[in-house]
Amino acid sequence: MLSRQAEWDAKHSSAATQPAEKPAGILTELWPLLPAGTALDLACGRGRNALFLAEHGRHVTAVDWSAAALDILEHRAQALNIPVRRVQRIDEARQLRAGIDLLLANLESIALPANRYNLILCIRYLQRSLFPQICRALRPEGILLFETYTKAQLDFSGGPRNPAHLLDKGELRRAFPELETVFYRALRAEQGIASLAAKKTR
Repeated sequence: MLSRQAEWDAKHSSAATQPAEKPAGILTELWPLLPAGTALDLACGRGRNALFLAEHGRHVTAVDWSAAALDILEHRAQALNIPVRRVQRIDEARQLRAGIDLLLANLESIALPANRYNLILCIRYLQRSLFPQICRALRPEGILLFETYTKAQLDFSGGPRNPAHLLDKGELRRAFPELETVFYRALRAEQGIASLAAKKTR
C-alpha cells in the first residue's frame, strides 16, 4: 500500500504546475439536477470537482490518501479565495458554509458517517466495499454521482489495466439497488466508461 501511495504522490506532484483540470463532465452535465447542501468527494485527487462545488456554494469534504494531491487542492482553493481547512476525522467536517474540508485517509479503512451528505461523488475510483457505506452516508433525497472505467477500457490506451479496478458490463447499473437510478450511461468511444446518477428516496 505504501508504495502505491508514494506512486500517487509522485504522479500528483508532477502535475502541480499544470493548469487545474476541468470538473468531470457528469458533474457539469447534471448540475441542474443536483441537490443543495453538503457534499462528499471520494478519492478527490487534485480537487477539480471539489473546487467546482465549493465555487458554487457547496460545503465539500474532500478525501484522498495522497498528501501531495491534497496540498495541490489546498493551494488552488486558497488562490480562489475558497475557505479550506484540514481535518483529522471525517466527522470533524463543519458543513456550515461553502468551502472545503480536506481529509487525508485510506478509503479502504474509512467509516463514512450515516445520513450525512446531500451529494456524494466517486469519480475515476472503484472500491466495491464502499458501495454499502455510500448508500448509508446519503441523506434522503441525496444523490450519488459515480463514474469510472469499465473493462472496455482494456481496448484503449491509458486508464487502469487491472481488471479488478474496472467495472463489468452493466455492473454499475446494478451496484446500488437501494438507490433509484436517475441517469445511466456506458460509453465505448475512445475510452470505456460508465456513469451513474442515483437518488436515495428513503
